[in-house]
Amino acid sequence: MTSTRSLIRRAALGATAVAAALVLAACGSDNGSDTGSGTQTSASAGAEDTAGAHNDQDVSFAQDMIPHHQQAIQMSRMAASQASSAEVKDLAARIEKAQDPEIETMSGWLESWGEDVPSSMPGMDHGGHSESSDMPGMMDTEDMDKLMKASGKDFDTMFLTMMVEHHEGAVEMATTEKDKGQYGPAKKLADDIITAQNAEIEEMNKLLGKS
Repeated sequence: MTSTRSLIRRAALGATAVAAALVLAACGSDNGSDTGSGTQTSASAGAEDTAGAHNDQDVSFAQDMIPHHQQAIQMSRMAASQASSAEVKDLAARIEKAQDPEIETMSGWLESWGEDVPSSMPGMDHGGHSESSDMPGMMDTEDMDKLMKASGKDFDTMFLTMMVEHHEGAVEMATTEKDKGQYGPAKKLADDIITAQNAEIEEMNKLLGKS
């Protein structure tokens, strides 16, 4: 009897030890994974916070530059059928090609920040125009109507004159973003806009000298 009891007790103790070991292993595994995932979550959240750190100026820059770019694209598309100069047509095509992706980029920022994304094309409806008319370099409805009705050399001169003013406005807005913005990619885009559009202003002024 004694030996039987002893065997039963040993078996019970062995089972308890195995169970305890399994529990400890499971706990250790949980703790390890918790710590690991906690570290990863914290690290990625920190990186996201740094990448997404922005201020009101960044939001204003994106919300204003989108309709500003949209109007430049609208003007540029007219050149395909209304301009007489191949140089003006080429410039207009380059403006559209450069600014369209920038609109998508800025729209993505605003969406990730939970901010409103401008959707209306300025000059196409009164509401969109009213909201954006105070921005530097924006054409009013009357200017856009005149450009839409122009053709040939008259269009070329009008387009270049308006686009110089339009670009100067964009450079002004981008300079403010560089000075007061916080979001790195927005400040980088602002710098790119200043460089590209100043070069195009110089190009357009030369073309105006020829016309």
